Amino acid sequence: MKDKVPSTNAIRYLNEKKVVYTPMFYKYVEHGGTKVSSKELGVDEHKVIKTLIMENDKKEYFIVLMHGDMEVSVKNLARYMNTKTVHPCTPEVANRHSGYLVGGTSPFGTRMKMKVYIEKTILDLDKIYINGGRKGMLVELNPKILPKILDSELVEVGIR
Repeated sequence: MKDKVPSTNAIRYLNEKKVVYTPMFYKYVEHGGTKVSSKELGVDEHKVIKTLIMENDKKEYFIVLMHGDMEVSVKNLARYMNTKTVHPCTPEVANRHSGYLVGGTSPFGTRMKMKVYIEKTILDLDKIYINGGRKGMLVELNPKILPKILDSELVEVGIR
């Protein structure tokens, strides 16, 4: 099965780190987000993790991993980071820093090394579905591996 998986930077990164994962393919819909992927794959949207490329007022770029059915409280995240403001990057800036196209952004194997802020409750799940570096492909894996393979910090900034 692994040989049929597209060789994205994310997949190469996971293989290099010897992470056990299962690729999951679905019909990608532009701007469909986690609602579409969770429905297509028949999984709980809460277990589909969004990879968001964001920046603060100091022009520092970073990644936030958030449950598909939740939003990031930018106020709480800015407070946590001790910065004035935090906001999502434009698609062009996100593409340039991550090396991925928006809709296929993965926290694994990004072009630029970025700090990853992981919503704490993600680690409570038995498995998650996160982008594999290409539109229409998620990888199922154990979330407890994330802090071991990413330069990350746990945060509580999710809101419904």
